[in-house]
Amino acid sequence: MEVAAAIRTRTTTTTMPSCSSIYNPINFSKSISISRLSRSQASSSRYFHLFSSSVSSFLNLHSNLNKQTNNSKFIVRNATTSSISSSGNKEPKISAKPSSELRKRKPNNKDIDDDKLIALRQLFSKPGIGIDAYIIPSQDAHQSEFIAECFSRRAYISGFTGSAGTAVVTRDKASLWTDGRYFLQAEKQLTASWILMRAGNYGVPTTTEWLNDVLDPGCRIGIDPFLFSSNEAEEIKEEISKHNHELVPLYDINLVDQIWKESRPKPPMEPIRVHEIRYAGVHVSAKLSNLRSDLIEAGSSAIVITMLDEIAWLLNLRGNDIPHSPVMYAYLIVEIDGAKLFVDNSKVTPDVLAHLKSSGVELRPYDSILSEIESLANQGRQLWMDTSRVNAAIVSTFRFGKNRASADIGYKGKVKAGRHDKSDGDAGRPAGLCKVSPITLAKAVKNYAELQGMRNSHLRDAAALTQFWSWLEEEIRKGAVLTEVEVSDKLLEFRAKQDGFLDTSFDTISGSGANGAIIHYKPEPECCDVVDAKKLFLLDSGGQYIDGTTDITRTVHFGEPTSRQKECFTRVLQGHIAVDQAVFPENTPGFVLDALARSALWKVGLDYRHGTGHGVGAALNVHEGPQSISFRFGNMTPLQKGMIVSNEPGYYEDHSFGIRIENLLVVKEINTPNHFGGIGYLGFENITFVPIQAKLVDLSLMSAAEVDWLNDYHSQVWKKVSPLVEGGASKWLWDNTQPLVKP
Repeated sequence: MEVAAAIRTRTTTTTMPSCSSIYNPINFSKSISISRLSRSQASSSRYFHLFSSSVSSFLNLHSNLNKQTNNSKFIVRNATTSSISSSGNKEPKISAKPSSELRKRKPNNKDIDDDKLIALRQLFSKPGIGIDAYIIPSQDAHQSEFIAECFSRRAYISGFTGSAGTAVVTRDKASLWTDGRYFLQAEKQLTASWILMRAGNYGVPTTTEWLNDVLDPGCRIGIDPFLFSSNEAEEIKEEISKHNHELVPLYDINLVDQIWKESRPKPPMEPIRVHEIRYAGVHVSAKLSNLRSDLIEAGSSAIVITMLDEIAWLLNLRGNDIPHSPVMYAYLIVEIDGAKLFVDNSKVTPDVLAHLKSSGVELRPYDSILSEIESLANQGRQLWMDTSRVNAAIVSTFRFGKNRASADIGYKGKVKAGRHDKSDGDAGRPAGLCKVSPITLAKAVKNYAELQGMRNSHLRDAAALTQFWSWLEEEIRKGAVLTEVEVSDKLLEFRAKQDGFLDTSFDTISGSGANGAIIHYKPEPECCDVVDAKKLFLLDSGGQYIDGTTDITRTVHFGEPTSRQKECFTRVLQGHIAVDQAVFPENTPGFVLDALARSALWKVGLDYRHGTGHGVGAALNVHEGPQSISFRFGNMTPLQKGMIVSNEPGYYEDHSFGIRIENLLVVKEINTPNHFGGIGYLGFENITFVPIQAKLVDLSLMSAAEVDWLNDYHSQVWKKVSPLVEGGASKWLWDNTQPLVKP
């Protein structure tokens, strides 16, 4: 599943202060009253963030600056929760469902959409709100890329169901920003009530530029502060202030929820499970010990962790709250002498409770996180917060507690930008440390057990795909009429038979012909196409297994491809091979490799609108950072041994066809004859083993070395996967792994 350059790589990865910087959050409003109300379901990517100043063009890299201002206390709202008793079942269950069994999404209806916008705008003038515009992002309170259905507010208000986008509604206009993966999808799903902003295209304004242009100076722009990271909210505030606009955080109400009302889905309440040590590789106690060492070294006494995959990884837990992502909604605070997990207690099974107790982790109600943050501030704790990820509501709570505690003790010292003056001797003054979470990198560098689990799950996944492709080609040969949804459902059947299968790792992209050009196309039962034997067919899919996460794309033709299709496919394949064979020095960031994937396309004036590779979690999120391979050169994270990235160049002709070839790669050491500068060199190990269709390859464009690569790859595919299949699937595998000879 490809990673959009504008989305999967957080713009904030390049704008974090240095490791010694002192946290100083933003000032939302000086008039917001104090309240201790709890928010039981705080609502907010491993990555789409506001396009407010990050993607006007990929050649125009824009950085977020951490402005230091004051902040005030706020009201926190309650949200309805549902209570479903935990089953206590120790065995993971298959949660994936065929598309045909999912609730059918109603087609867009202009009157319904207009009614939603009218109802939303009516709230703008209510007492206690008083705004002129409202920004609706894609995230939940944890900045998740994939979210529970009850938090899909942007999709509800706009009708656009892509995973990435930002909606902005004023009193008389409604606009939606999304990136190149979703342009065609948005064109289909948005009604005439909405303006589509193709983020990243030349001349397209950012959200804040657009707001500054369409609003008269001095307007009030509302946000839900739980749905924005502190850095994002700060950036919005800074940009709109240029036109004297005011950012208004609405802490006690989400306007979309107010019009969604009873039809809003209930929050998820699925039981949590323990991720066994044979798959995790490292005990929780060891992970917490390492984290506490980082805290001590940084001079911090506690850290708040809000990213769901980081919590799951650190505690060796997995959940089922979000489709395709084995995580649970929770917050975690780790201190030098303890740890607290903030989660709905009904999700905690006896096994999980015992697991947490043995690791010294206490349970707290999910909606008590702000109270604990305020308590830490009042105690004078030095709290570590990754402000690129922690939501603005949490950050503001700590800032208010800091200000109040400082006033209570008569503190008169100053916090200077970028450093903490420790000479004041005031141990009671709370402070915040603004640094990237240390868990981010620790999770990205897989240990031995995690790598073995990934390798093993990919082989079982390859067996399922071999069986699937054998079945599909035979059905097409017999003249069967199959829809894109039926094909997707059949693939799920084959995967579900594999040991340890839990779920798909994202919505399967099953696109025939022109639908393959919609980069994140999702077929719907009521409006999908038939798989046409005379057209290219693109299938991007993945599985969540108990020991690993897979993500693979193959593009095939069941008839005779055109010379144009073969040339485009071959150039994509050449880019794929170039990345696979890359050797590079240690400390090389992924963007350096991106040009390798595009070079063969660039030679004939072609390109693609997404990144070349994203990080992948080990039995976790299919998209993870901080590593990536992308043209967005702002991500300076070096590729390191043990990281996993996708390799997925592509090419798409709108309204015609799409091509993508994707494998997953493990970064490994390479033994080179020289070590210039005394450093080591790195390369990749392929862990995806499914044939690449030979009939789409134009051998006249391929070098002898590239043909050798393809033949060697297919030899490995046969050797590794053939013991796992039999019958027709085995024959299909044999036929599709035969060596090619360059004419």
